[in-house]
Amino acid sequence: MTTERVLWITGGGSGMGAASAAAAARSGWTVVLSGRRAEQLDAVADGIRADGGTAQVLPLDVTDPDAVRAARDTVIAEHGRLDGLVLAAGLNAPARRWDDQTMGSFQSIVDTNLTAVAIVTDAALPALRETGGVVVVISSYAGWSFQPGAGVAYSASKTALGSLTRSLNQQEAQHGVRATHLCPGDVATDFLAQRPQVPDEAARAVMLTPEDIGRTVAFVLDAPAHVRIDELVISPVSQR
Repeated sequence: MTTERVLWITGGGSGMGAASAAAAARSGWTVVLSGRRAEQLDAVADGIRADGGTAQVLPLDVTDPDAVRAARDTVIAEHGRLDGLVLAAGLNAPARRWDDQTMGSFQSIVDTNLTAVAIVTDAALPALRETGGVVVVISSYAGWSFQPGAGVAYSASKTALGSLTRSLNQQEAQHGVRATHLCPGDVATDFLAQRPQVPDEAARAVMLTPEDIGRTVAFVLDAPAHVRIDELVISPVSQR
């Protein structure tokens, strides 16, 4: 009898989160999709089910601690366990410099990219300790190597995810929990619309695809329990 493996994905309605969900489902994971846009989550779940996988939709604002804890309780009530967590929700803005950003925008970006990751991880940890679960923090190339165009708030928040991930690995290894700081380079997703100059089709053609990231996430999720992939950088050959 095969034990169900349950994966909770934030930012699961589009881009890298959706591709990670599809790849994990193909690998046999039961996928719980969270994000703010229910229609997009439903579309991703329908695609997974059509491909023979199992998916549940759980709309959520990851910056709301009470809502996150309630969602966690729903996952455990319905599945009895949690084996994996993929944190893919992200935010940036076209105004990225000290001379054009606002503190309101700065706070929103940090809230989504960093604080929400801590909120969801904290909520999920008790269940992950019971299963020796795996956490994949989808960060950025800018979280691994300083990228001048990535933005003040975005760069700061994504860089901090490296420390957050290392603290998880240092403190939670005794429970078998392991975490990966995944740092993708340029990926051709709708997230590119948040750049000051939106890349054209020629530029997108040489970028990574969401499916490239999905396969990478599935590789991490399916690693043996004694294997920890602390940090993983994946970039297109065209990355500068």
